[in-house]
Amino acid sequence: MSKTYHFTGIKGAGMSALALLLHQMGETVQGSDQPKYYFTQRGLEKSGVPILPFDVKNIKPEFELIVGNAFRPDNNVEVAFEVNNNFPYKRYHEFLGEFMTRFTSIGVAGAHGKTSTTGMLSHILSNLEDTSFLIGDGTGQGHKNAKYFVFESDEYERHFKPYHPEYSIITNVDFDHPDYFHDIDDVFSAFNDYANQVKNAVFAYGEDKYLRKLDTKTPVFYYGLESNDDYQARDIVRTTTGSDFTAYFHDEKLGEFHVPAYGKHNIANALAVVAVLHQLQEDMVKSAEYLATFKGVKRRFSEKIIGETVVIDDFAHHPTEIEATLDAARQKYPDREIVAVFQPHTFSRTIAYLDDFAEVLNHADTVYLAEIYGSAREVDHHDINVRDLAAKIIQPATVIPENDVSPLLDHEKAVFVFMGAGDIQKYEYAFEELLSQLTESVQ
Repeated sequence: MSKTYHFTGIKGAGMSALALLLHQMGETVQGSDQPKYYFTQRGLEKSGVPILPFDVKNIKPEFELIVGNAFRPDNNVEVAFEVNNNFPYKRYHEFLGEFMTRFTSIGVAGAHGKTSTTGMLSHILSNLEDTSFLIGDGTGQGHKNAKYFVFESDEYERHFKPYHPEYSIITNVDFDHPDYFHDIDDVFSAFNDYANQVKNAVFAYGEDKYLRKLDTKTPVFYYGLESNDDYQARDIVRTTTGSDFTAYFHDEKLGEFHVPAYGKHNIANALAVVAVLHQLQEDMVKSAEYLATFKGVKRRFSEKIIGETVVIDDFAHHPTEIEATLDAARQKYPDREIVAVFQPHTFSRTIAYLDDFAEVLNHADTVYLAEIYGSAREVDHHDINVRDLAAKIIQPATVIPENDVSPLLDHEKAVFVFMGAGDIQKYEYAFEELLSQLTESVQ
């Protein structure tokens, strides 16, 4: 008789993906969460994984208990019940550290780009070998006899401490999560410790000055666009259908590749994936073929076209990510007005990056701002307001209320880039509904 896995906080991006993976491996899975809709629950519902309200009745001593990092004894009845009754449970990252030992595991770490890069690598490997994977957009796939396991390796609160994968990509080091990390040196220290846990090889972005300082016994292959990188992307051509490049390992030509994604960052992400596949001795011709069919991941430059208006949904919530997303929009739509609709995520991050947010949002033609989305892990001390950000933006910048997105209709045939890690999709969906009504009335 197989055990039952119970997930407290199953709608979390990582939790939902892990639940789906175990379900597909034939395990019995259930979970609990708040009733509020979150985009990850659709996949769980389609797979028939039960999503229950939080309740102590969900907890049985014989269950394998996995608890989301946001839930503690003081804010969740299930966790309190487990603690009071001495029921052992694991956090997501603790469980994952044990789980990955069943496979040849490949982690994807970095301040930015983890989800897209994990998605690319998972897509290609899944077409080449039986592969299990966890993607931070809430996607998981499990094979009982998988050869590889690809997963996101998250640095927040050093959650990657239990991870000892065979291989890992590290896309970059940047100061984020100011509610936890003290400064950029603290962040680098965490990544350097993680790199030392990787068993066979680390693939690090060569243009990142911090990654160039990695001090590890594990072999490090640098990838990028420069001559001192081990893996290089040359002959780059960026078009409205994506980016083309030729990949080299030192002076060895590996092949010509097309990535149907936009921005310099996605060229680097694709090259990192090629580097891993090369070290795994996978077929480069087939790898190029499958890279060209990559359709992206959820909430990473996800597009809809309604009438003559383009709506892009992206998880970007850090200045570096916003800059990359707007760069991608410019590449694909060079002749269109780019309208950024941004919701800052957490008060601490907004305070830490106020000037940086203003600088990168100026890359859009027009900016709309939603109220700051507070996190359950912090308190609003009223030290910052979204209007403080609006005042620093040079381009036209307007704060929009939650219940009225009609000002966005003033822009015809524009590209609207909705960005944020909170509930920015509420604004996006309301705008899409308005556009649909207008389109129907014209027809």
